[in-house]
Amino acid sequence: MNNKKIKKIGVVLRPSTPELKDSYIKLEKIFKNYEIEVLLESQSALMIGMTGESFEKICVECDFLVSFGGDGTLISTVRKSFDFDIPILGVHAGNLGFLADLSIDELDTFVKKIIKQEYRIDERAVLEATVIKNNKEVKYYAFNDIVLTRTRVSNMIHIETLVDSRSFNTYYGDGVIVSTPTGSTAYNLSAGGPVLFPMSNVFALTPICPHSLTQRPLVLPGKYAIEMKTSEERALIIIDGQDVHELELGESVHIKLAQKTIKLIHKEEYNYFDVLKEKLRWGE
Repeated sequence: MNNKKIKKIGVVLRPSTPELKDSYIKLEKIFKNYEIEVLLESQSALMIGMTGESFEKICVECDFLVSFGGDGTLISTVRKSFDFDIPILGVHAGNLGFLADLSIDELDTFVKKIIKQEYRIDERAVLEATVIKNNKEVKYYAFNDIVLTRTRVSNMIHIETLVDSRSFNTYYGDGVIVSTPTGSTAYNLSAGGPVLFPMSNVFALTPICPHSLTQRPLVLPGKYAIEMKTSEERALIIIDGQDVHELELGESVHIKLAQKTIKLIHKEEYNYFDVLKEKLRWGE
């Protein structure tokens, strides 16, 4: 895409925020000033009283997507567009995000740079989870994390974990977070997990409130695959905090890094450590 003229972009707005209308009109005008056509996704259009196009159509026809909102909007846009392999630019509507790091005020200058091919595309790892249900494989993809947790607050859960088919650990507690580098600053961080550099090809396993204090977070290289199962009770699988599925007794979930990556558009001078320092208030 870096050598291709940008002709058309698709925009997805944060849901339930009709007050974004004025900002969207400003965003649309900026792109149109540079003769770039803008397609607004239909649900976003409905929210602000405009007409739009189906999400599938904008993924097929556009050179890249603009997610306008916060990190949550970008994560859901990433997940919905995963099969289309389309790059995404995150524009934040208010507060700097880990992913949506460009403000509307910076957009005009950045679009000029996009036209001159002065931008970069970062590739980020995605988790692929496979559950066998009724002899059928069901696949889920997570940009941030996959959480295995208990179905009831009163119960602790045993999660047997295998690495490359070899028994590795049994986690006993509230559950386990399997996190991508991108998701390492989300739930993983609040559970005491490590911050991972977002473009690295690894993933982390972080126990949630483990019964034993010897249980510690672990970072695994991307070449490994893990299997998790519960022998005594059902479990919940939570994908990116957005989708919840049940893991029945005797079922297991296989988790690995997906072969495809997510492509995020950034300014050439984008520095992850600056964002990290600002968001986590390090050094203050």
